Amino acid sequence: MNYFVGIDVGASTTKAVIIDEEKKVLGYSLTYSGADFKAAAEQVFEESQKKARRKEPAKFVVATGYGRRNVPFADKSRTEISCHARGSFFYFPHAHTLIDIGGQDNKIIKVNDSGKRTGFKMNRKCAAGTGAFLEEMANRLQIKIEKLNGLAEKSERDIQIGSYCTVFSATEILTRIREGVEIKDLVKGIFGSVIKRALEMDPLEGNIVMSGGVVAYNPFLVSMFEKKLGKKIFIPPHPQLTGAFGAALYALEAKGG
Repeated sequence: MNYFVGIDVGASTTKAVIIDEEKKVLGYSLTYSGADFKAAAEQVFEESQKKARRKEPAKFVVATGYGRRNVPFADKSRTEISCHARGSFFYFPHAHTLIDIGGQDNKIIKVNDSGKRTGFKMNRKCAAGTGAFLEEMANRLQIKIEKLNGLAEKSERDIQIGSYCTVFSATEILTRIREGVEIKDLVKGIFGSVIKRALEMDPLEGNIVMSGGVVAYNPFLVSMFEKKLGKKIFIPPHPQLTGAFGAALYALEAKGG
């Protein structure tokens, strides 16, 4: 059976998704992008092939993401905006606003009832509100990043982190620690800062979908966002793979699937 591959080379992580002609996910893989995007792309491709139990060559490969030009075995490349929109619309085939919180940037993409992109915004060059921001805050608090979600869930206070810059936010965190604010409350405040940055980017109208690694590993942040907006937020399966899945769908379509 033919299979089709999407490779999403992000600034922080590289993802691969393999689908069949029925658009079923057969295998996927993730790794840190590191300093060698080509090697990262090859690694996730090989690992996803093993999971999909496929040894024969792929029918078509589409690369996307920050390092999409560094995937020499790709047959074609597409922008991450188009691939995220395509992957999101597959799971939620109606007009919606997609918020993708990645390692180095945030994207807000609007699609209509036909799946056509009607607009998009990306965050400032500053990493505030991204996965890199959470990593820096975790380092500042001397806790593992995977502990953030559990700590935030335990907080019953609303602490505002007002700084727009990651560096200034780190300084503000130190001030709050000196004031005796508990770690769990600081983490919840940090989550609130991520939400605030997204809200400042563009009006969030209609149905809301969220994707990205930050969403995948921090479900409580999504709950906080839902409370802030007063509406349910939709999450695709494996939210960190949305762009790679969209690229795989484009690979299938390129061969008339």
